[in-house]
Amino acid sequence: MHDDRTLVEARLKRVLDERIRPAVYPESVPLDVAVWHAPGEPVPVAEGLAAPVEPIGVGTRWGAPWGTSWFRVTGTVPEAWAGRTVEALLDLGFDENMPGFQCEGLVHRPDGTPVKGLNPRNQWVRIGSHVEGGESVDLRIEAASNPVILDYRPFRPTQLGDRETAGGEPQYRLARMDLAVFDETVWQLVLDLEVLGELMAELPVESARRWEILRAVERALDAVDLQDVGGSAEQARSQLTEVLASPAAPSAHRISAVGHAHIDSAWLWPLRETVRKVARTTSNMTALIEDEPEFVFAMSQAQQWAWVKEHRPEVWARVKKTVAEGRFVPAGGMWVESDTNMPGSEAMARQFVHGKRFFLDEFGIENDEAWLPDTFGFAAGLPQIIKAAGSKWLLTQKISWSRTNKFPHHTFLWEGIDGTRIFTHFPPVDTYNCSMKGSEIAHAARNFKDKGVARHSLAPTGWGDGGGGTTREMVAKAARLRDLEGSATVVWETPEEFFKKAEAEYPHPPVWVGELYLELHRATLTSQAKTKQGNRRSEHLLREAELWAATAAVRTGFPYPYQDLDRIWKTVLLHQFHDILPGSSIAWVHREARATYERIGGELTGIIEAAQRALAGEGAVPLVFNAAPHARCGVPAGGAGTPAGSGEVSLVQRADGGFVLTNDLLRVEIDARGLVVSSYDIEADRETIAPGHAANLLQLHPDFPNMWDAWDVDEFYRNTVTDLLDVREIVPGEDGASVRIVRSFSASQVTQVLSLAPGERRLEIDTEVDWHETEKFLKLAFPLDLHAERYASETQFGHFYRPTHTNTSWEAAKFEACNHRFVHVEEPGWGVAVVNDSTYGHDVTRTVRKTDAGTTTTVRVSLLRAPRFPDPETDQGVHRFRHALVPGATIGDAVREGWRINLPERRLTGAHEVTPLVTVAEDAVVLTAVKLADDGSGDVIARFHESRGGRTRATLTADFEVAAVTPTDLLERPLGDAAIPDHEGNRITLRLRPFELVTLRLERA
Repeated sequence: MHDDRTLVEARLKRVLDERIRPAVYPESVPLDVAVWHAPGEPVPVAEGLAAPVEPIGVGTRWGAPWGTSWFRVTGTVPEAWAGRTVEALLDLGFDENMPGFQCEGLVHRPDGTPVKGLNPRNQWVRIGSHVEGGESVDLRIEAASNPVILDYRPFRPTQLGDRETAGGEPQYRLARMDLAVFDETVWQLVLDLEVLGELMAELPVESARRWEILRAVERALDAVDLQDVGGSAEQARSQLTEVLASPAAPSAHRISAVGHAHIDSAWLWPLRETVRKVARTTSNMTALIEDEPEFVFAMSQAQQWAWVKEHRPEVWARVKKTVAEGRFVPAGGMWVESDTNMPGSEAMARQFVHGKRFFLDEFGIENDEAWLPDTFGFAAGLPQIIKAAGSKWLLTQKISWSRTNKFPHHTFLWEGIDGTRIFTHFPPVDTYNCSMKGSEIAHAARNFKDKGVARHSLAPTGWGDGGGGTTREMVAKAARLRDLEGSATVVWETPEEFFKKAEAEYPHPPVWVGELYLELHRATLTSQAKTKQGNRRSEHLLREAELWAATAAVRTGFPYPYQDLDRIWKTVLLHQFHDILPGSSIAWVHREARATYERIGGELTGIIEAAQRALAGEGAVPLVFNAAPHARCGVPAGGAGTPAGSGEVSLVQRADGGFVLTNDLLRVEIDARGLVVSSYDIEADRETIAPGHAANLLQLHPDFPNMWDAWDVDEFYRNTVTDLLDVREIVPGEDGASVRIVRSFSASQVTQVLSLAPGERRLEIDTEVDWHETEKFLKLAFPLDLHAERYASETQFGHFYRPTHTNTSWEAAKFEACNHRFVHVEEPGWGVAVVNDSTYGHDVTRTVRKTDAGTTTTVRVSLLRAPRFPDPETDQGVHRFRHALVPGATIGDAVREGWRINLPERRLTGAHEVTPLVTVAEDAVVLTAVKLADDGSGDVIARFHESRGGRTRATLTADFEVAAVTPTDLLERPLGDAAIPDHEGNRITLRLRPFELVTLRLERA
């Protein structure tokens, strides 16, 4: 037989594009359209419906950036269409290649009832299936003219990312606004041919199945009358019946399709627009559920559910109905799909507390899975948090974006720092926006790495990022792929149904230990420094507010601010979303974030001060309140007292310029360039700084990644570096125990204050940068005289180790990584910590010196970047950072100093000292939260963990009478299988494994 394959395939494409698809709507009449443009921010539905409208014609430009227009679309169904299916085709000016990234609309009836959302891949509204003819049509569209930020030429700087700079130029041109006859037979023929054509393209050319499909498609095309597609569609479909009915091989890969619309809670749009995106998408999905009996849709992020409940109660009613039917599924059990690298221990825990509690309170549904398809890597502390929240599974897709190494598994056990293992799945379809294309389904089957021992994978199906969700076309394709020869099988299932099947078939999956590092988007650890500082400061203010309010409530009856703390926690958790905290959103998002952090900072400070005043009473005794989990200068952790004296600091000039700072423990030499050339540990008789090097070295790199400007830093940035050595001023500080250094470079200026604390082995570095660079990367370097093959990096509820070498491509790919409050490098018996109050990104490298063959291990802190997309003014302005170099530090010292720099002491006068509400005798055990129980019972919650990676025995003492002690999960529910710890009165004794996380409920007598 002659090979005419390409001829038939080309014929299929042209006939589909030019004849069959246009015949889905064989007849149409125009609708009348009028519009009202809201003058500012979006208005309530009632106001939009009642506003006066003016006529607007198809082809007219409309929609200033970020504007809202209310369209009224009216018409009459022609009498001649009686008995037929009629739909309104409402094209606001869409580009079908940009679902979620363009204008969108929500269609309402005149009474305000939502009908469905409009987006580039979902432009129809059903008027009736068997119309009588003569029906009036009256639809109202709340249309959002969101500008396109990420265009066909991506990453170009734009002022469209903030309403304040976006201008008023109309963004769209009104397109088709018609009533049309919908020919379902032709539509079904389109789907038949698409599914078979896409499957055919994925099969080997030499396979018999491919040729069977080709011949069937050829017969179907022969049966189509190009002048009467509708009249011949049924006959054409009959030619495909046999090939569509041929069942899949018993060994076929099995895909659980989950309806999905990954909606970024903010990204290339502001938070307020996400509220509307969620309403549009959920309206679409509840409508699709009503039409498609097998379809199941899952939505994560409790915050987005809460937005629907608060802002669109009429949509919420439909959502609740479909949830009760088991078809609209709450997923993930987190407040938002957060970043997991940077949120602190308690914040990561509260993501699950608030997310799971919302779904439990609203629907009685407990989530067993964490659902994070798009998060930029996963910290090693996360598995125990998932388990402690009562969950046991994790889904993500993003690791498939890694650019250097291919992850070796799709289904596996992920082991965290304490040994907790979580059953984890990476969908091999490699997208969280699956559209049921044959290429996607075939890729999932080919790509699945666990063949032979497992056969199930999951496909999140629907348009996402900006929302939209699953379409009826995707559902129709899935129906054809349910059991089709040559293809993986597809069935709609909930996440729970998938995980149960996957776990049952794969009882001994491989194990991956440690962080799930994304080899991409490393710059998200640095971009938008003020957003990151706002997060860090808010986390620690919340710790203080809970601690002091709980202490005051138990001691004095102070009214514990349950509702305020709940609201503020949710606000902080929202801003940990994986495009807000990472700094990858538009300018509008970060402008609002800065204002939000400022506001909640003021609120939390007010709570703290009121609680401390209630505790201290009125008096003249000078008090220091210590909110850190370790004693400080004689003031106990979680208490207040008068600090003990701790010695003096001397400052003298060096002979060749610069200064020497000395206390009883440390001598620091700062040369005339303002660089630290010596940091000598007097007690250990040990130099910290590598010979021939200098610390406190600011280094500037060019920073223009190949793509994803705010997200990425590519390794070649290291090829060019400028050491900032010129000093404009170096003078003693006003306190006589510090040195002030001023530098200028390019259009920017840096002012640093270096100081020693009396009696402390710690060099403090306060840095102020007035930053006006473009596409530059600023680092602060500490070259250390240490030989170390690994270093410790703090993560949630502990730390883990990364190598300092690059033996493998996996190690080399981690050239920029995340830490929380400290990085610690150690030789046996002596180490150094670098601690910070607000930075996350860093790198650690090692070289061998030619002079003495010693090893220099250099820790560099990432301070600032200046990408131009999506915010062209990223990080411009004044920034302040605090770091400390701690020579001779053990890992315990690193933990302590990290807390200290983030929880500065608070001073006030009062009547008496304040004893801690809860104390732990063992220094290795860190209390991360002391608070009142969320249920309002007045019980005290104490959460703590072993912080050094060893085993320990700890005694926890409550400064109140304890009636009962109950181990709980993060949601403060009793753990049925947990042993009750030994306790006598108010003393509780426990043994902890390395990094073990414990939550105790202390019932007050």
